[in-house]
Formats: sequence, C-alpha cells, structure tokens
Amino acid sequence: MTQEQNIPGKNKLSSLGRKPVPRFPGWWAALGPGVVWMALAQGSGELIWWPYIVAKYGLTFLFLLIPACLLQYPVTVEIGRYTLLTGESIFHGFIRLNRWFGIFLWVLMTLSFLWFGAFASAGGTAMAALTHFPSGWSLRGQTLFWGYVSIAVFLTAILLSKVVYTLIERFMKAVAVITVAGLLWACLQPEVLHSAPSFLKGLFGPHSPMPHPWDNNDATKLLTAITFAGLGGFWILFYSYWMRDKGNAMADHMGRITGPIKGKPETITSDGNLPDESPESSKRWNYWRRYLAVDSLTGICGNLFTTLMTCLLAYALLFPKGLLPNEYELAVVQSRFFEISWGYTGRILFLIVAAAFLTDTWLATADAVSRMQADIVHILFPKSRHFELRHWYYFFLGVLTVITSFTMLLDAPGTLILTSAVIGFIGTVIFPVALYLLNHRMLAPNLPLWARPRKISLCLLAVSFLAYLALAVAYLWVILSPK
Repeated sequence: MTQEQNIPGKNKLSSLGRKPVPRFPGWWAALGPGVVWMALAQGSGELIWWPYIVAKYGLTFLFLLIPACLLQYPVTVEIGRYTLLTGESIFHGFIRLNRWFGIFLWVLMTLSFLWFGAFASAGGTAMAALTHFPSGWSLRGQTLFWGYVSIAVFLTAILLSKVVYTLIERFMKAVAVITVAGLLWACLQPEVLHSAPSFLKGLFGPHSPMPHPWDNNDATKLLTAITFAGLGGFWILFYSYWMRDKGNAMADHMGRITGPIKGKPETITSDGNLPDESPESSKRWNYWRRYLAVDSLTGICGNLFTTLMTCLLAYALLFPKGLLPNEYELAVVQSRFFEISWGYTGRILFLIVAAAFLTDTWLATADAVSRMQADIVHILFPKSRHFELRHWYYFFLGVLTVITSFTMLLDAPGTLILTSAVIGFIGTVIFPVALYLLNHRMLAPNLPLWARPRKISLCLLAVSFLAYLALAVAYLWVILSPK
C-alpha cells in the first residue's frame, strides 16, 4: 500500500473524476441561495419566537440573538463548501462518510419534516384575520382553510414551473425585499424609535431583573428561537441543494433536477467531480471561495437584520401591553407592527406580508425536502435509478403534500413548529462534527492544496459545536429539573 493510500479518506473519494473549476459568472448571477436562505428563515425565528420571547421577557434574552445567528455561519460555509467542491449534495457526502450514519440522519430528517405544514397554517392565521372567511367558521377552521388554499396555490406553481429552483429563488427574493422594506418603515415610526436606545443596550448583556418569572414551558420556545435564528435543524442542509441546482462551481457539471442548466445536459448525474490541479482552476476557486463567504453572510446578516427589527417592534409595541403571539393568532398580534404607522391599512398590509413569508416556508421546504428525499433514495438504492431523479422529486412532493396536509390538523401551528424544532436540534448538534469529518478529514486529502479548508474554518466550526452542545445540555437540565 502506497503512502498516498494511507491518507485518511483518500480511497472514499478517489473514484471521482477530475474536472476544471467552472468560471465564476459574476456576483449578480451567482448570488441567490443566501437570499433564499434569508427569506425561508423569516418563517419562524423572526416572526414568531423571538417576538414572543421579547414580548414576554423584555430584553432578558436579547443578548443571545446575535451570537445565535453568527453560530450558523461556520456550519453553512462547510455545507456549501462540500457542494461547491464536488457538485454533490451534502447528504451524499454524509452517506459517503458512513452509510449507516447517513441513514440515521435520513430517518431523523424525515421525522423532523412531518410537521412543516404548520407553516402553511401559521400563514393561514394571517389570512383568517384578514378576510374572516369562510364566514361562520371557527378561527381554527378559517386558519386551516387558508392553509390548504396556500398549499394548493404553491403546489400548482411548482407543477407548472419548468425550472423549480428559478421559481423558488425569484419568489423568495421578492418576499425578502417586501419584508425588509415593510419592517424598516414600521421601525422608523416615533413610537418605535423612542424605544430603540434601551433596546440596543439589551443586545450587549443580560437585562435584569426579569419582568416575568421564568416559565419552564418556554424552554422549547427559547431553544427554537436560538436554533432558528436563521435556518436551524435540517433546514440548514437546504443550502447545499440550492447551491447544486443553481449550478455553482463544480455543481455546474452535474445537471439540474427540474429543468436543464443552460448549455448542460438535462439528465442529472449521481456522482460529482473533484477540481483538477490546473492554475486556472486555482484562480477560479478563489472567486468561488469568496463567493461562499459573501453568499452565506448575505443570508445570515439579512436574517439578523430583520429579526432585530421584529424584536424592536415587539419590545416597543407588544411588551408594554403584554401581547403574545400564540396558538391560532401567531401572525395576528404582530399586525400591530404596521398598524401604528398606517392605521387599518397598515394592519392589512402586515397580514398580507405575514401570510406570504409564513406560507413561503411551506413552498421552499416542500421543494427542498422533496429534493433531499429523491437524492437519498437514488444514492442508497441503485434500482431506484430506473426512474429519473425528477420523477422521484415529484413523487415525494405529492407524498409530502398529503402528509403535511394531515399533520396540520393535529394541533395549533405553534406546537407543531416546536415539535419539528426539537427533533431538528438533534441534527444541529451533530452537524459540526459530521462536517469536520467530511470536509477536513475525508475530502481535504483529495483536494489540491489551494482548495483545502483553512485552520480558521476548523476553529469556527468547533466554536459552533461547543455552543450547540452547551445549549442542548442546558435545555435538558431545564426540562428534566423538578418544577
């Protein structure tokens, strides 16, 4: 056995082909996954749980927000790195790392996403308050009605779209712009600006005394707020699939699940390729490496900015009155955000915006989870390749639509979102370790020196892991301690 064969991880990826790193197409053309990341993140952490925590406990926990958002940066970068350097999905990488580990994550991911129909019903709370239709129905009935309507509309849009990723990216960009513009306008109103100085102080340290006694029932909500200050749990893995279908870096050689990449074959390939060692590839990778950092920060910092605005609005408008978003009024209480500046018209506008960026969570999640399921089935079961990947994609899209339409009936949307978050948090603790083994131990020896991850990446990943592990221990201590 040669010295090269003794390098850890060398054999597992040595069968992949070598191709040039594709040309960087320019910032405007390449950016996109980070914006989709930002818009999808607006579904729970920004609109529901951080406003809830601030409305109930004031500034007590606000200092956790910025670290919670930044903790996701190292994880997001490592997820994107694997896809940019191989063209493969991150789940393909996890299965390469260890088949049974990949299957374990697959089962956990599937359980986590049984409940994401709750985001459609959460958006339905806004539409029910907006229309009071169907008249004579209970609030729960109206909420579910509009949740099902939104699912039907988005499902139809996916089925009619030739390139689904393009639909997702354009729609999510529009939602992100509308949300940021509307929240910024509301934050500039005098009643809100008056609270801004004390709010800003709360960002840099715990605020005491706590205005209300701690309720152990809020432990899961605080966990969800911290974990979903961005995309937590298995949602964060979507970033890899958006990179792949965008055709960025080595994914440009792969093809696309729905609709061809311009100038590329329409049939998607299962196995990726590694960068060759040419000077031109080295030069091009420098652009893609900077792009990965900028695109990731676009999603994380954009999400942080909008979360800060919803928290400021909650502190200025909901906290003094003790108003809490809960049950079947998750989006209704926050309509006060826009009502202060535009009166009744502002309330209506907010409910429309809230409906959009809650139900768009169902759209993006249904699409991404269908991609993940189709991808995993193709990797694990070779006989499944008798059917094209896109056929499996549409099959799982149908299955997920049926399942989430059923699970919406089981409880109020907030409870279902929390259930998904707790399951997903197990993945959040595991991912930093798995990404270290995948990118730094298995992939790195197969890469040219200029493409290998730097030590600072490993340090940042370790910080994220230790923080999430500490959070998991604290959560278990609170939940299991005698009341």
